[in-house]
Amino acid sequence: MVGVASVGADLASPAGFALRTGKPVISNHLENEERFRTPELLLDNGVRRAMNVILQGDGMPYGVLELDSRSEGEFGEHDIAFLQGAANILGMAIERQRHDRSLKLALDRQRVLVREINHRVKNSLSIVSSMLSLQAHASGGDENLKRHLQEASSRVTTIARAHERLYQTSDVEQLDIGTYIKDVCADLPITDGISIVVEAPVGIKLSTDRAISLALIVVELATNAIKYAYTGAKGVVWISLARSGDVLVASVCDDGCGVPEGFAPEKSKGMGMRIVVALTSQLNADLTVQRRDKGAAFELRVPLQAHP
Repeated sequence: MVGVASVGADLASPAGFALRTGKPVISNHLENEERFRTPELLLDNGVRRAMNVILQGDGMPYGVLELDSRSEGEFGEHDIAFLQGAANILGMAIERQRHDRSLKLALDRQRVLVREINHRVKNSLSIVSSMLSLQAHASGGDENLKRHLQEASSRVTTIARAHERLYQTSDVEQLDIGTYIKDVCADLPITDGISIVVEAPVGIKLSTDRAISLALIVVELATNAIKYAYTGAKGVVWISLARSGDVLVASVCDDGCGVPEGFAPEKSKGMGMRIVVALTSQLNADLTVQRRDKGAAFELRVPLQAHP
C-alpha cells in the first residue's frame, strides 16, 4: 500500500538506531518521542507506537523489521521477544536463500567447466587419433604396422566419442550406452563387402567409466569380426544390446568362418583380445563364446551397477 519510502539510517532514527546498535527499540508514544526523530512515513499514516528489531545476517545485519500500530496502548518486552523471533526466522530464510543461490552459481560454473574439459579432451583425443591414422597411411608397405596404428586410432576415437557426448549433456556421470555404441560403431573402419548392423535401444544409462570400457570391448570384438570372419568374402557383423533385469547383454555375432577349435579369449596372445579380457574383468562381467554352424557369437553380460 505504501510502495517505496525512505527513513533515516542514523542514530536519530528508531530504525537506524536499531540497525547501528543491534538493540531493539520501542516507541510507545511517537507523538511525544524525544529520543528519536519520528519518521514522516509514520506520522503521515497515523502511527502511534512502533517497535524495531534487526534482521541479523551472516556477520552483517540484512536490515530492520519494524512493527507499527495506529491504536493506543504499549508494546512490552514480550512483544519485542516475539518480533525478534520472527526476525530471526526471516534472517535465516534470507541467509539460506543467499547460500542456495551461491551454491547454484558454483554448481552451474562447475558444470560449465566440466563440459569445457570434456570438450577439450575430446578435441585432443581426436587430434591423437588423426595423427595415428596419418602415421598408418605413411607406414609404407608394412601392413602389420599399419593395422596396429589403425586399431590404436580406433580405440582413441572410441574414448573421444564418450567425451563428445559428455560435453553435449548436463549429465557427466552417465552415458546413454545405446546411442554411444551406435556412434562408435559408425567410426569402425569397414572392409569392402562387410556391413555392420547395430541394434541398441535408447535410454539405458551406464556410468561413464563403465560405458567406455564396454564400448572398447565391442569395438575390439567387432574389429576382429571384420578382419577375420569373412576373409575376403561379403558378410554382416551384428552388434546388439539388450537389458535383462540388472544386467546389460551385449553381443557381437557373424556368420563367417568362426573361431578356431578350442579358442579361449583368456589364452589369446592378440592385443585386441587381451584388452577384451582385461576390460571384462574390470567390469566384473561374463564373456562367453559360442561356436555356431556358421560364424561365432561373443556375448558379454555386464552388471548395470558396479559392485564394490
